[in-house]
Amino acid sequence: MSVTSAVGATAPTTATPTGNAPSPAEATRAVVQEFLAARLAGDTGRLVQIFAERVDWMLAGNPGVPWIRPRSTGAECAAQFTELAEHTVPEDARASVTAFLVDGTDAVLTGHLSGTVRATGKSFEGPFALRLTVEGGRITRHHLYEDGLSIAEACTP
Repeated sequence: MSVTSAVGATAPTTATPTGNAPSPAEATRAVVQEFLAARLAGDTGRLVQIFAERVDWMLAGNPGVPWIRPRSTGAECAAQFTELAEHTVPEDARASVTAFLVDGTDAVLTGHLSGTVRATGKSFEGPFALRLTVEGGRITRHHLYEDGLSIAEACTP
């Protein structure tokens, strides 16, 4: 999947310029950037480490879309990205991040995504918003809001 960003990406911050521990917002930003890098690289092993053992996962259920289902463990959450790659055409997958907002332990990313379903050859696209919460250096909440209708239509033969 290709990810572009209108907000830019920087290396994770591990300490403030004064040598103190990072603020909650800095720590959250660093983990989310690491999540995005692992996601882009398709590094499921790293994603398992980034997700907490238990995750508040929300992605509107859609029985016609094989990679969209309830999940609650870090391993299940990381597996979603592998399942998505199995069912879509990697060369056609795109996501652009237009906003990356951080407030303490919460981060919200907004943007646009698109792709093609391998089985049907049909494309989908639409806006998305992703809310993540980082606690103890790991993602504990992953709520994704996307155009589920577009994706379901692309999965329908």
